[in-house]
Amino acid sequence: MNNNLLGIDFEDWYHPQLVQPFVKDLKHEPKIINGIEKIIELLRKTETSATFFMVGELLEHKPSILDLILDNDHEIGFHTMRHSSLNDLTKEKFLDELDVFDKLSNGKSKGFRAPTFSLNQNTSWAIDALVEKNYLYDSSIMPVKTQLYGFENCQKDPFTISSSSLTKNDPNGKLIEYPLSVGTFFGKNVPISGGFYLRSLPLGTSLNSISKYERQNIPATIYVHSWELTPEFMPEIKLPLKERFVTFHNIKKTYSRLEKILEQHNFTSFENHLKNYF
Repeated sequence: MNNNLLGIDFEDWYHPQLVQPFVKDLKHEPKIINGIEKIIELLRKTETSATFFMVGELLEHKPSILDLILDNDHEIGFHTMRHSSLNDLTKEKFLDELDVFDKLSNGKSKGFRAPTFSLNQNTSWAIDALVEKNYLYDSSIMPVKTQLYGFENCQKDPFTISSSSLTKNDPNGKLIEYPLSVGTFFGKNVPISGGFYLRSLPLGTSLNSISKYERQNIPATIYVHSWELTPEFMPEIKLPLKERFVTFHNIKKTYSRLEKILEQHNFTSFENHLKNYF
């Protein structure tokens, strides 16, 4: 498996879980959406295909985004309609959202990522819902335990997931799971795959971890948020100290760090990988 996997979690400034509680009274006018051409250009110059896991209400706001993504040989995936944690949804509500997004994306979406990696034992019904709607894959499992999400003792290479087997291959499963990549930092397992960790850990840690995955013939699966790549569109939000640190720390370095990763390693969309290996 030569190609690694890149997901752009495309969401706006008011969507991140750490931000949501503090912006309820503000007008939710999309701004990050204006940075999509910058992201497409980065992918073009590094000859990279990616999957855009899109918050559905942004497609409602600006339907032309779909053509921009597809016409540049990228893939559209689902990231819920309003960046809702699966803990805040029911299976019925999620199925309704999948139907809405299917119309918005002209049936092009075949993959899902749960906001804040909120797929867990309590929300495993989402796997059954995705199978019901003929989705092909999921990428919501973080194979390391953090304060907010993740699993211990989880399979690190792609496997067939089911609602009763979230961390290892189920021969009877019908959905491919692409777990996010993890690495080690000072002997501790950490999610090197994107977000705050990509911004905060030394770049060498991420690059070495990707190389290690490649040597094991496993696709390294990384992600980055649209607002991390376009901080110029991110408004100054008043946040408590911890939330502010996690949201904004080293945000201006995200673009250059991802650029270096894409220059040194080959990445593609999930759909391309599925076609070639499953």
